[in-house]
Amino acid sequence: MSADTIARNQAMTQFDQHDSVWLFGYGSLIFKADFPFIARQPAHIRGWSRRFWQGSHDHRGTIEAPGRVVTLIEEPHAICAGMAYLITPEVFAHLDYREKNGYLRLATDIVFDDDKSAEGLVYIATAENTAFLGPAAELDIARQIAAAQGPSGRNAEYLLGLASALRELGQNDPHVFAIERHLLAISDH
Repeated sequence: MSADTIARNQAMTQFDQHDSVWLFGYGSLIFKADFPFIARQPAHIRGWSRRFWQGSHDHRGTIEAPGRVVTLIEEPHAICAGMAYLITPEVFAHLDYREKNGYLRLATDIVFDDDKSAEGLVYIATAENTAFLGPAAELDIARQIAAAQGPSGRNAEYLLGLASALRELGQNDPHVFAIERHLLAISDH
């Protein structure tokens, strides 16, 4: 599958006729909401783990030197915390462009802090897209992030912004925080 997923996402019309829909953010969408929203609140989804396994050729790296950003990997019993945004379908065009580098819309159940839930959507980059980098040692991921920069800035800013946002939400993500520790140790040298 091509890394450019705009056309495939536009073909998903499941929520197009809704007045509003919940969007679950688990990466930069937690701390960089550059789109209009009606409401937002902390939430989580079940059965998924956040991993720095997606390459970023268009935002936090280049084709020659891709950065790494998060995607979700199926994992039974896992819980991935993030931020849910209530948006209108008009926002899809902006999000489809923002998430064009391998991410596809997927319908999912979003669970809020009060244990109420709603069907919404999430963008996930699967192993089938050409920008998918897959697993690596957390130290190696940190080294790649430390060296990468793209049109949206340094890849390290993305990692540090995500780690900070997760702390603000009171969430512990061992994968993200281990990569952050490695990055900070690399930067101290």
